[in-house]
Amino acid sequence: MKRWFEPVTTAWLGVVTHKLRSFLTILGIVIGVAAVITLMSIGRGAQQQILSNISSLGSNLITIRPGATNFGGVRGAVGSGSTLTLEDAAAISEQIQYVDTVAPTYSTSFQVVVGAQNTRTQVTGVTTGYQDTNNLKVADGAFISDYDYQRGAKVAVIGSNVKDTLFADTDPLGQQIRMGNYVVRVIGILESKGLSLVGSADDAILIPLTALQQMSAQTRTSRGDHVVSSISVAISDDKQATYVSDEITTLLRSRHQLGPGVDNDFNILSLQEIASTISQTIGTMTLLLGAIAAISLLVGGIGVMNIMLVSVLERTREIGIRKALGARERDIWGQFLIEAALLTFAGGIIGVGLGWLIAAFVNRTGALSTVVSPDIVILAVSVSVGIGLFFGFYPAWNASRLNPIDALRSE
Repeated sequence: MKRWFEPVTTAWLGVVTHKLRSFLTILGIVIGVAAVITLMSIGRGAQQQILSNISSLGSNLITIRPGATNFGGVRGAVGSGSTLTLEDAAAISEQIQYVDTVAPTYSTSFQVVVGAQNTRTQVTGVTTGYQDTNNLKVADGAFISDYDYQRGAKVAVIGSNVKDTLFADTDPLGQQIRMGNYVVRVIGILESKGLSLVGSADDAILIPLTALQQMSAQTRTSRGDHVVSSISVAISDDKQATYVSDEITTLLRSRHQLGPGVDNDFNILSLQEIASTISQTIGTMTLLLGAIAAISLLVGGIGVMNIMLVSVLERTREIGIRKALGARERDIWGQFLIEAALLTFAGGIIGVGLGWLIAAFVNRTGALSTVVSPDIVILAVSVSVGIGLFFGFYPAWNASRLNPIDALRSE
């Protein structure tokens, strides 16, 4: 047992005896590990924040929008066409597996009047399933019920921005909003969610789709189907997002009588697929940031080798004495190699602490979100020790090969 611990003890004495030299040796490692921890924690934090924002929408959400209009060779914006219908939504609900809820919507512009406030804005007609498919929560009041939808009740649920704009400091519940020639009553206020990939619920004025059909001249297709602005689909299994998207594509192409080679007249947006793509992209960028930061670890490793070579020259006589007293080459080699590993391990631990403090400071400022995960810490410390062993090998081997007589004659 003593044979195994003696090189470790000797290496430790070499480290603590020359404190300044040891500090200069590990300085590059400390900076490199801190840089790796900081940059990778920023990358992980950005990834987690983006995925959290997508999850708040409902990672099981698929949104279908009409294609673009095309008049005289001039192509309009995506969603400007009139190719999706209520009947399409019903077919998706009835014929596609793994579909939980289907919520068609129709949006149109109204002149909205509340007291002295007068503005033109978008009003969206929705079904009762709209709340679940878009993961919306009501801060006050209630959402549109089945009873409201069935009878085409003139009621509205508004977003937080609409509440602040139209009602200022007054309570909007029970208040009336004039929309053109109609009056609707506010029954609910949505929780604020901010801007998302599918728009902002904070700016929404939602009324039953059946009521909107009565209040506006809703567009119909040549077959008499009711045109909708979009269809939201909530699926029961996130892993089946690609399958459901493909099945919806096949179904809608068949319903819209699109032949082979004809482009889709609709667009499908799957948040699960977007989340997966973003996660892979940011993961790659995080590894790239870590690789860039690891360059400083490489520079630190070169510093370790330089200092260890100097250490061998300074302790040549000590090596000669140890060899004269019976130390074997592997004992000398093990001593210096363990010394390099101890230095870089200590540098790695200090670097982890420094990197964690920097990441915590960045997170506290609110400028960026950071996440220091265990795998980042283990990776950084392991690499630092590996660099110590790699760059400490040559000085250790050089020390073990010294001739004891020449070493004893060294001044």
